[in-house]
Amino acid sequence: MKRPNIIVILADDLGYGDIGCDGGRFIRTPNLDALAQEGVRLTDFYASANVCTPSRAGLMTGRYAIRSGLAHEVLQPPDTKGLPLSEITIPKALKPDYATALIGKWHLGHVAPHWPPMVYGFDEFHGVPYSHDMRPLALYDGVGDDLSAHDGKVDVSRLTQRFFQDALTFAEANKDRPFFVLLALTAPHIPLVANPDDVTESPAGLYGDIVEEIDVNVGRLMARLEALGIADDTLVVFTSDNGPWFEGSSGPFRDRKGGSAWDGGFRVPSLWRWPNGLPAGRVENGLASNLDILPTVLGFAGLPLPDTELDGRDIGPMLRGEGPSPHDEILLFNNNHVAGLRTERWKLVARSYYRTYDAPLDQLPLLFDMAADPGETYSLAARHPEVLTDMRARIHRAREKYEPIAQQFPRHVAPASAADHPD
Repeated sequence: MKRPNIIVILADDLGYGDIGCDGGRFIRTPNLDALAQEGVRLTDFYASANVCTPSRAGLMTGRYAIRSGLAHEVLQPPDTKGLPLSEITIPKALKPDYATALIGKWHLGHVAPHWPPMVYGFDEFHGVPYSHDMRPLALYDGVGDDLSAHDGKVDVSRLTQRFFQDALTFAEANKDRPFFVLLALTAPHIPLVANPDDVTESPAGLYGDIVEEIDVNVGRLMARLEALGIADDTLVVFTSDNGPWFEGSSGPFRDRKGGSAWDGGFRVPSLWRWPNGLPAGRVENGLASNLDILPTVLGFAGLPLPDTELDGRDIGPMLRGEGPSPHDEILLFNNNHVAGLRTERWKLVARSYYRTYDAPLDQLPLLFDMAADPGETYSLAARHPEVLTDMRARIHRAREKYEPIAQQFPRHVAPASAADHPD
């Protein structure tokens, strides 16, 4: 089988319930719904963290962010830490067989040696160093060893449009060889600024306009891939880095971005379209996470896994309907703590927030039957003590394995002056 081109579209703070194929009722997403109809939709797909930086670290490496020292909160402009250069990222693992590009938001380190993103295996970078609500903000173009910043204020309203166009330009330039694009959008993260070129007047207000613009551009991307004759040979994955923030819908799930161990912060859309490699119209409810993207795309490309301990698994057979999920459990981290654990049927929530209190819930058993109660509303711990015992033992083993890793990384030191910022 021909190696697929790979485009991973990563929305920022998009909720599970924000797109039609996952049950959204207000935002019109016909092009994303078409991806689901033409490919595989995963219903039980988790981001590897409930906020941005650690989730992206997990996606890029196939390893929980606690392994790279990035599990605690998100990187801010004064931070000097970043993804360790020793980590094997998706673009590194695809080299030298693939042309690679990061287009959009990075947010895994913006001070050398963690900057620019080309040091992690990308041939090109066109985007911003972190979220577009952070300052100072500049738009960068990088090819090989050359990096330049655009002059002037970043036009936030046209970032989505620009990033999709840059992705198309890269695809056209590399249509005769396998390519990988991580198209990491800044939308629909706040601030919400509508593009005057693509006004949709969504029933869901300004937030809906932003999501519908993403959908419009997905349609343009797919049309251009068809025109280039490479759509059937291109794997397009669409997902989000975590659940919704101040607006947006987490669907039937409880809470939202940053909400400790509740599913609303972790459960995200997951659409996989590859006509020459995956079935059409398939809906799969097996457990999966963004940690699985690295080993899965390497499997599709016929390339070996990195010689390191991965937390993700190759879900290719599950996507094709040839086997169950390779996961017996999914861990949910809140900063450096294992805050929850999901199995096929059950979910144990071990940490939550009340006002400013990060509440460990080891003595308050919150055990949910996710098949019957996906909204995590009623604990069945008293009815299923044997399940509670098993889930607590799983949490204990996970904490013993992972939480001490956080102590291996020193606390970061803020830059001495603004001159150390990326612009």
